[in-house]
This record gives sequence, structure tokens and C-alpha cells, in this order.
Amino acid sequence: MTTDHGLIGLAWRLDRLRWVPREVLAAIVLRDGLCMWGWADDEPAWQEEQLTDQELAATLCAGCPVQNECLELELRTAGLDTVGVWGALSEDNRRALYPHWRQRGERAEDGATP
Repeated sequence: MTTDHGLIGLAWRLDRLRWVPREVLAAIVLRDGLCMWGWADDEPAWQEEQLTDQELAATLCAGCPVQNECLELELRTAGLDTVGVWGALSEDNRRALYPHWRQRGERAEDGATP
């Protein structure tokens, strides 16, 4: 589990994306997210391994250039109801991050103007 200090730092990093509209974030993640490109003809070598949620998140998202955009999008979309792997964090870590992220203020979809 990520520490509160680490979560606060991550929430601050995501703050640079707070005014990016949701549809722009979605387009970026769909275009550049490594997980959106699927796998080559072969299944990933780790497919048969028993991985924890955190290990799976780290494996799936390793080297992805849009981890922060993906995480920002998931926090806006699902909030505490988050499921799966998004932004290189497990569900539990995203749920722990959520209150710190919400404290960072309004987002583009909250109706505020930048």
C-alpha cells in the first residue's frame, strides 16, 4: 500500500491535469495508453502468473507514457467505485488516493471555470 505522503505527492502531480476536459483525457489514454494497443499475437508471459493487484498494475502499466492521464480519468469517472487497473495503481491504492485527490479542488467537470 502506498503511504499517505506518497498519495499526497501523487495528488499534487495530478493537479496539472485538473482543468483538462474528460473527453481530452479519454482521447489521450485511448491514443497513447499501452494497454489500449492490446498485445501482440502472443499472450503476455505473465498471463499465467498469480499476481497481486499491485503487481498486475505495475506490470500492465510499466513504461506507459500516460499513467497520470489514465489515473486522473479513472478518478473522475469512477471515484471510490474504481475497479481494475488504471494509472499503474491497484484498486485499493486508488481508493486511498481519492480523498487526497478530491482535496486538490474542483476539476473541469465540476462546472468551475479555469
